[in-house]
Amino acid sequence: MPTISKKGLKMPESPIRKLVPFAEDAKKKGVNVFHLNIGQPDIKTPQAALDAVKNNDIETLSYARSEGSEEYRNKLANYYKKHNIHVTLDNIVVTTGGSEALLFTIGSITDPGDEIIIPEPFYANYNGFSRASGVKVVPVISKIEDNFELPKIEDFEKLITKKTKAILICNPGNPTGYLYSKEEIKKLKEIVLKHDLFLIADEVYREFTYDGLKHTSVMALDGLEENSIIIDSVSKRYSMCGARIGCIVSKNDAFIKTAIKFAQARLSPPTYALIASEAALDTPQQYFDDVKEEYVVRRNTLVNELNKIEGLKVANPKGAFYCVAELPIKNADHFAKWLLTDFNLNNETVMVAPASGFYSTKGEGKNQIRMAYVLNKSDLIKSVEILSKALEVYKTKQNL
Repeated sequence: MPTISKKGLKMPESPIRKLVPFAEDAKKKGVNVFHLNIGQPDIKTPQAALDAVKNNDIETLSYARSEGSEEYRNKLANYYKKHNIHVTLDNIVVTTGGSEALLFTIGSITDPGDEIIIPEPFYANYNGFSRASGVKVVPVISKIEDNFELPKIEDFEKLITKKTKAILICNPGNPTGYLYSKEEIKKLKEIVLKHDLFLIADEVYREFTYDGLKHTSVMALDGLEENSIIIDSVSKRYSMCGARIGCIVSKNDAFIKTAIKFAQARLSPPTYALIASEAALDTPQQYFDDVKEEYVVRRNTLVNELNKIEGLKVANPKGAFYCVAELPIKNADHFAKWLLTDFNLNNETVMVAPASGFYSTKGEGKNQIRMAYVLNKSDLIKSVEILSKALEVYKTKQNL
């Protein structure tokens, strides 16, 4: 019998999606499932983006340019200028979602056996993309007790070897919601320049910052022109997850030229989605102001309600729309599955993402979950009520 590759066998499951079959089974039994497991906003996509697809007069749906059209990349460059990121269209490669941007980036800067240092917990697919490229993720642990702030630079320095090619951060963070300060970004700047590394920043949640705090891009700092790479996407910014349009941004010409070769190999990003994404760039600031206001209400609601549960510990996110909670149980993976297969309250249950999948250090995050506050206030309150009751029942049944 033909065999599967070792790489394929070691490819990790998504902690966000692996429980989907159990959720579908619960729904078939008539159970209403509140989805806190996935960052799929219920915010409406800007109408201009939808209309651009509906009202176009395309007669032949042809290939787009591999790196994205000049018109779209020029508009992207103008968008970035508003965020103190001064680039031209030649610094941008359009990709099929942020996922492809990460794959192209890792493929362009690493060889099999190389290493990337990532503060954990981190977006689970960083593990998958690295594994697919034969690259080793070297984690540096951040703690819920510190609200998942940047680990000490000394902790990074101890992990740097001849095989280290980059440090990768998500800012604001998925799954933690942590927002790195300008001072923290400067510390990372110093270490990547000292060791001649790339600093990759996944900035797809740039607009979602709270409590008067501002986002600092790695490309807003002088001196990082050859070292910094931005991963970006329209998915969360405009509530366009299904468009699958992202991009890579960098002033490192050799890197961009290499990334374009990967883009050419997959031919082009999807044409209709490019049309929608270009139109979305005209979205007025009021849209983002209203969305941020709504997410602040949701964050406050979720965190406040979770804090009422005895023995539960929750980090307070300053950006994105996720939070990590530590539960008074031993195994959150088992608990998350049990919520879907064996528990409901008035024929309703919740779906969460076990946080162990956001760590690469064995044994870390076993009693943690990630929740996305992408539901309305009343649904969040109801979800935590269900979660609280479920914990009572589960601890009794498991004798915990």
